[in-house]
Amino acid sequence: MSKRGGFPGMGGFGGMNINQLMKEAKKMQADMEKSQEELAAKEFDASAGGGAIEVKVSGDKLIKDIKIKPEVVDPDDVEMLQDLIITCVNEALKKVDSAQAASLGKFNIPGIM
Repeated sequence: MSKRGGFPGMGGFGGMNINQLMKEAKKMQADMEKSQEELAAKEFDASAGGGAIEVKVSGDKLIKDIKIKPEVVDPDDVEMLQDLIITCVNEALKKVDSAQAASLGKFNIPGIM
C-alpha cells in the first residue's frame, strides 16, 4: 500500500510533481494572454461588391471603419447596400476567427477551440 495515499506507482500526475504542473499552467496562461493581446491589436480588412464596401475590424471584433463608395448608394436599392455591408462585415469577422484559431490552437487545450 502507498504511504502517501493515492494510486500506487503513479508518482503524482504521470511522474510530474504538482509544482511543475502549476508552473506549466501559469506559463501557458501567460502565453495565451499575450497571444490574445497581440490578436486584439491587429486589424483585419474585407471588401465586398468589387471594393464598393470596405470594412476594417480589430482582433477583438470591434468595427473600426466602414467605407462605402458613393456610386453604390442607390436610394431605390437599399437592400443591396445592406447585403453588401453584412457580407463584408461577416468576412472580416471570419478572418478574426481564423486568426484566433491559429493563434490559440497551438495551445491544444480541449474545450477552448
